[in-house]
Amino acid sequence: MVVFFRRSSLPILALAILIAHAAIEPVASQAQPRPNNKYGQTDDFRQIDQWLPTPNKYRSASGMPGPEYWQQRADYKIDVRLDDQNQKITGSETIHYHNHAPEPLGFLWIQLDQNIFEPGSDAIATATAPNLSDRASFNTIRSLLARESFEGGFKIHGVTDAEGGPLKYTIVKTMMRIDLPTPLPPGESTTVKIRFDYLINDSKLIHARTGYEFFEKDGNYIYEIAHWYPRVAAFTDYEGWQNKQFLGRGEFTLELGDFEVRITAPEDHIVAATGVLQNGEEVLTETQRERLEKAKTAKEPVFVVTPEEALKNQKDRSKQDKTWVYHAENVRDFAWASSRKFIWDAQGHDQNENPVMAMSYYPNEAEPLWSKYSTHAIIHTLDVYSRYTFDYPYPIAISVNGPVYGMEYPMICFNGPRPEEDKTYTARTKYGLISVIIHEVGHNYFPMIVNSDERQWTWMDEGLNTFLQYLAEQEWEEDYPSKRGEPEDITGYMRSSGQVPIMTNSESILQFGSNAYGKPATALNILRETILGRELFDFAFREYARRWKFKRPTPADFFRTMEDASGVDLDWFWNGWFYSTDHVDLAIRDVKLYQIDSSDPDEEAERKRQEKDKRRPSLSAERNEPLQKRIDLFPGLKDFYNDFDELEVTEDSRKAFQKFVESLNAEEKQLIRRKTNFYVLTFENVGGLVMPIIAEIRYTDGSKQMLEIPAEIWRTNNKTVSKLVITDKELDRIELDPRHQLADTDASNNFYPPRIVPSRFKLYKDKKSSNPMRKANEAKKKSDADKGKESSEEEAAEKKPVAKAETAKPAAASKPAPQPATAEAAE
Repeated sequence: MVVFFRRSSLPILALAILIAHAAIEPVASQAQPRPNNKYGQTDDFRQIDQWLPTPNKYRSASGMPGPEYWQQRADYKIDVRLDDQNQKITGSETIHYHNHAPEPLGFLWIQLDQNIFEPGSDAIATATAPNLSDRASFNTIRSLLARESFEGGFKIHGVTDAEGGPLKYTIVKTMMRIDLPTPLPPGESTTVKIRFDYLINDSKLIHARTGYEFFEKDGNYIYEIAHWYPRVAAFTDYEGWQNKQFLGRGEFTLELGDFEVRITAPEDHIVAATGVLQNGEEVLTETQRERLEKAKTAKEPVFVVTPEEALKNQKDRSKQDKTWVYHAENVRDFAWASSRKFIWDAQGHDQNENPVMAMSYYPNEAEPLWSKYSTHAIIHTLDVYSRYTFDYPYPIAISVNGPVYGMEYPMICFNGPRPEEDKTYTARTKYGLISVIIHEVGHNYFPMIVNSDERQWTWMDEGLNTFLQYLAEQEWEEDYPSKRGEPEDITGYMRSSGQVPIMTNSESILQFGSNAYGKPATALNILRETILGRELFDFAFREYARRWKFKRPTPADFFRTMEDASGVDLDWFWNGWFYSTDHVDLAIRDVKLYQIDSSDPDEEAERKRQEKDKRRPSLSAERNEPLQKRIDLFPGLKDFYNDFDELEVTEDSRKAFQKFVESLNAEEKQLIRRKTNFYVLTFENVGGLVMPIIAEIRYTDGSKQMLEIPAEIWRTNNKTVSKLVITDKELDRIELDPRHQLADTDASNNFYPPRIVPSRFKLYKDKKSSNPMRKANEAKKKSDADKGKESSEEEAAEKKPVAKAETAKPAAASKPAPQPATAEAAE
């Protein structure tokens, strides 16, 4: 039978027609657009396999390492000396290189990343002019001049083989090619030795991932030393030799190996480094060794070097040196820090039966913030990250405060935030410190262990790490002020003109933080919460981390593993979020209501009368109402139609309807009397990035319904789609993305009926800001001073005159305060 529908008049955003869409030919994506013959659209559901490397015996289609996967290895033995008088590094290294590739190598490429500081380096030559104006600080000018005049870069004093025979080498900017006497066959190894030195950069003038900080008040330095030795470049199955020059932004891709490093520094320096200290009995005092042993089972961080001892160290200047020996296994890099200013605290942590020593090094200028939070943040990071990936495999995890604000290396990271000189700090500084430590310690997982190529794909370490950082921050405390991870935090970037695809080389990204950190982290959060759900996502993400632990994944391996382990085709998601610059902006374009028309003439007439009564007359009709009508002056003009009621139901109509009803079966009779609402909701994809449609429908009876439609609804038309909602209830309003989970960039079109989304502005006067902690301290000091004044006045008034002065007794010798065992006690 035919069921008749009638459409009620509702306030609507625009007109639309409910249509059945025919199947259409697949179309192209943002990366390689191909027109759709029917709609002229791009195909946001086109499979991305055609852009990914073809699976082979090294890397499988499932995203796993292939049966013949290989990677190179480089082991290092290094002797290095820190010249504290001239801020200089002098060293010699022995590299034992293992060729696991299925092809012979005629030469080795070595990274000379310190050459970025050479005058005329590509980094300096290609740097665009800063935004100068008619005002500039002295430090700005000093920095500009320093970058032009600093004699940085490696000085290579010899390259030889294992027996000391010279090897030919050629320096190409930040790379060096060492020609081997004979090609190195597959499965064989070779040894090269390099002697080098270089000047360390002043981080205040030349900000970088390494450098020194000078403290004018006490004349001391903190050194944070990174990319300090010539490092073998990566040789991979997907690229061969890594040959992208170091320009500063694209970080590093290196081979895993074992390190034995001897660091010679001034005798009164404390040295922190990648790896395990081998000669503690030689370089540490008995007290320091006892404290370290106590720290292994402590419930709170224990001072190994106390703040008082650090102050003494920075005053006493020894002219002697001592050598710290560190050993690290299966790491891709080695970094270290040295200073006589260091306070040192430590706490042992059991990471699922793997004992880890979490340690922090910082000057007194960092107190009280660092002793309170740094080591705790390290341990918290290991706990959370290990739960989502794999157990932390190293025995050491270190956070160092110095000139480098935030940079990561195996087992050690450099972090910057400090309180102000009066020891107060803002909430921004506190949470900035916790966040940067979580982030940099978290880099042990990505890319230090899951060894991705930072020089090419920044998002593979920064984005994945920022995502896990967000999870760790949210487990630190309720309402933790995370800066990245929540979908609504990335909307400004996603609708900006400076956006480039995530799949962009590191050096070509425009808004680096938003593109390489914020957007991929947000994408993964949405994938976890909205697309896959936590259980599926967590399993797949953990599978990726474990598959590629101590191996070298590419983006294709990540994409394929996430699909393989979740069982969900996510090509549309990678396409939109990683390959395109589309943004999320879904809109409610139209709402229509259809109801079953029973064809009962009496019901139809009554409905029309009610609609007529509700219809407000036009302005002209209202004003014409009192006018004298001609038909009232001449009644003879009236005829049949003046008394005719077009809504009056005739008996013939009733009989016809009754005959129609009698022709129906029992089910059909119930259908025509059913009071069901058929709402057609039409949605528009304004931003171009297809996403699930998440909408909350509220009904007039106060109930609500969550409409969750997978992104595949857009597969045949990625501009406009309609969804039918059948209900006996009356719709009151609809809201798209009510829980802010889609990164929708424009909330103004998310409501039916339309709603005004307010913006606010505040009036203010320019004033110098002060942190809340300082204000509270100042208020307390004033209150204590007032109370002390009142007490002194009362004592003076009550004090009686004394006839004879008594001889003052010597005060009892005061005992030194017990040394606090933990950072909390020190507070």
